[in-house]
Amino acid sequence: MGVGPGDPELITVKAARLIEAADVVAYHAARHGRSNARAIAAAHLRPGQIEEPLIYPVTTEGTDHPGGYQGAIDDFYAESAARLAAHLDAGRDVVVLAEGDPFFYGSYMHMHKRLSGRYDTTVVPGVTSVSAASAALGRPLMERDEVLTILPGTLPAAELTAHLTGTESAAIMKLGRTFPNVREALERSGRLADAWYVERATMTDERTAALREVDADSVPYFSLALLPSPAAAAFGREPEPDARGEVTVIGLGPGDPRWLTPEARAAIAAADDLVGYGPYLDRVAIRPGQRRHPSDNRVEAERAAFALDLAKRGRRVAVISAGDPGVFAMAAAVLEVAEDPQWKDVPVRVVPGLTAAQAVAARVGAPLGHDFCVLSLSDRLKPWTVIEGRLAAAAAADLVIAIYNPASKSRTEQLVRAREVLLEHRDPETTVVIGRDVGGPAESVRVTTLADMDPATVDMRCLLLVGSTQTRAVTAADGSARVYTPRHYPYA
Repeated sequence: MGVGPGDPELITVKAARLIEAADVVAYHAARHGRSNARAIAAAHLRPGQIEEPLIYPVTTEGTDHPGGYQGAIDDFYAESAARLAAHLDAGRDVVVLAEGDPFFYGSYMHMHKRLSGRYDTTVVPGVTSVSAASAALGRPLMERDEVLTILPGTLPAAELTAHLTGTESAAIMKLGRTFPNVREALERSGRLADAWYVERATMTDERTAALREVDADSVPYFSLALLPSPAAAAFGREPEPDARGEVTVIGLGPGDPRWLTPEARAAIAAADDLVGYGPYLDRVAIRPGQRRHPSDNRVEAERAAFALDLAKRGRRVAVISAGDPGVFAMAAAVLEVAEDPQWKDVPVRVVPGLTAAQAVAARVGAPLGHDFCVLSLSDRLKPWTVIEGRLAAAAAADLVIAIYNPASKSRTEQLVRAREVLLEHRDPETTVVIGRDVGGPAESVRVTTLADMDPATVDMRCLLLVGSTQTRAVTAADGSARVYTPRHYPYA
């Protein structure tokens, strides 16, 4: 029976009924004999019931058991299961009281593994300490497509840090002596300012506090750390008149929502305003209270000025880019406009994203496995003579070349001329990868050569990877093409 986190009124009706009807009531306890689970369920115990306290032989101290701590615990669980089996063989119904939920970091599961295959078993769920802590704080755990991660504080700090970096919301159990490691992991992952501490949730001595203010020496085992929902934390928050806003330039990645990083997702959730090219904003789920400001794709400077002005007035602004915002995208535009003295005090932060070049490369293997360069064929902001010179230099240097913005409805001749320039320095059989809408619903990837590449089949949604002299295209067993550039390069 899960008896909940501490408040006796949180025992379910079903658990209360079965506890009162049981012949035997068992519960785990430390060597001092006190059991939180029994204390919670005390009002439902009746005279004549047999009580079976299952006393741990060891908790956190050392042991002289020949098998060490694990050996002592394994023997304890085997002996406890045998005691309960004796009652069951005698025809008695047994209830095992479990604080919180029986299958949520509970000791009951060790009885379950040893007994459920031999006896009819019913597991009655209970309110978990995580749910209780969230309610005590009045802060939701997650909403919409946010991810909640439950972690034991016994993990090494580095492993905790990795998990915390990769999730929006988290609960960290089993604090006590692990608290310093947990605090270190929260700090290293940049989440300490958002973390809350909850001790003995729903009990009479419940305690909540900002985790960074908690003294490690005061932390008991029955406590946890909570990172509530980023979206919920931002909901309904209106900036103060003198609040200091900021601009965060965010990369969504090329198209697949799975490529959106946890940091980017959290920054979007925390924003008051979302600014960006309309189709990019359409890829972002808006939460209540956020404002969207779509604009055309050719007004980068105006979009940046608008975002900076919102932030100057105290708003948290997310400027949305596809791919990585620092690669032919909005980060440079925002930073350039931010040089104007009127916005000198507005903080600007850039959150990276997966680039289109990386996404296309991954679809075929590792064509970017050696030195490469990234070029844009768009001559809207730089003269074609510069583009042509750089293409020739990169080709002569035998670099793999990732080509962005290869063509558009109004730019059809540039790729034709670029192919001619490349063929002046590269063999016609040089491998070319053409990725279109990679990560999106209309994705296609083709492997061809410079000689066979048809510029008429390439549009603005394509990205090209032109191999070096060392790039290899091989056919895999399933018939697909694998393209890679070896890490080594031949000496002259």
